[in-house]
Amino acid sequence: MNKKFDVCVRGGGVVGHTLALLLARDRLRVALVRQPGPAGALADIRAYALNAASRTLLQGLRVWPDESAATPVVAMQICEDAGATPPEAAVRFDRSSDESDALAWIVDVPALEQRLREAVGYQSGIEVLDSADGLAPSLTIVCEGKRSSSRAQFGFEFDTRPYPHTAVAARLRCALPHGGVARQWFAQGEIMAWLPLDGPQGHRVALVWSVAHERAQQLLALAPEVLAEAVQAGGHAALGAMQLDGAAAGWPLELSRARRWVARQGDMGVALAGDAAHAMHPLAGQGLNVGLGDVAELARVLHQRESWREPGDLRLLRRYERARQADVSAMGAVTEGLYSLFAHNDSRLLALRRWGLQGFDRSGALKRWVVRQAAGHAPLQAGH
Repeated sequence: MNKKFDVCVRGGGVVGHTLALLLARDRLRVALVRQPGPAGALADIRAYALNAASRTLLQGLRVWPDESAATPVVAMQICEDAGATPPEAAVRFDRSSDESDALAWIVDVPALEQRLREAVGYQSGIEVLDSADGLAPSLTIVCEGKRSSSRAQFGFEFDTRPYPHTAVAARLRCALPHGGVARQWFAQGEIMAWLPLDGPQGHRVALVWSVAHERAQQLLALAPEVLAEAVQAGGHAALGAMQLDGAAAGWPLELSRARRWVARQGDMGVALAGDAAHAMHPLAGQGLNVGLGDVAELARVLHQRESWREPGDLRLLRRYERARQADVSAMGAVTEGLYSLFAHNDSRLLALRRWGLQGFDRSGALKRWVVRQAAGHAPLQAGH
């Protein structure tokens, strides 16, 4: 291949497309290598909670979906469920009128990816390829997800600790409108979340139900109406009768992280970003926010590089690595702490969790600070 590229981005998801757009707008010549999805794949039911920082980044690229595919979360309700109706302990977060119009936005992944693909098609400086064979860029960035083959090809070690849980995901249609409220229940070692879809007065939610592997297989084997009844019961029929909207899916959960995020391969620099560099439990809803944080930091480092440095300069890339490893470590510690507290069915922890939730719900400044952190208004700054 005769074409000369400054950067090769390997990965066709949200992180890879966003990074390619940012770099191309900074006048770098970008090869975006995205492999076609498998034939006959099921419909994509993923939905992610994005904070204000992620929204600002995507709006700047003009790829933010319309309201039907980016539902504002105006409140979040978290319950410690010991079988009582209503649950015995609960925390409710409401948006702060002086910060933004939402705590977060639940974004339909297929809709966002479609907007990103369209933007890439119109952006000069990006060439979409099916393979990286023959390319010799100054910098290759791997954004292929936690099962990345390129990461192993470049010799990055990836530490993985599986959780004893599988995430069961589905979309459900509800009799009552969700009102833009995200709901989460912690019960008997399981974590169930309902994320609002289709705008503020929509009647659909995205389910993410973290359960033991064996129970997940049992749930996924249920008839659609029986699974919907189980979800409805688990949420105390908070939104009335529920119906499954499409097929359910499941994937095992893990805590994983690359030991190093940057390297030098001959004349080329290599960096990891997104799930290729790290993965965490979805209970805090920060996975894609952290990946887009990688994108923003790497784009910033490349933009501010000295004029004589190539994009693949290892010292340059280590600036990115230091900044993001510190932030990801901090977020990973928070997520792991929440998992340790809420995802274990231990009677000794139950009373502590109830006491903590009740006290936290009555707190003032602490509760407002947590809302700011989750919404991305006061991001972690370690390493900057």
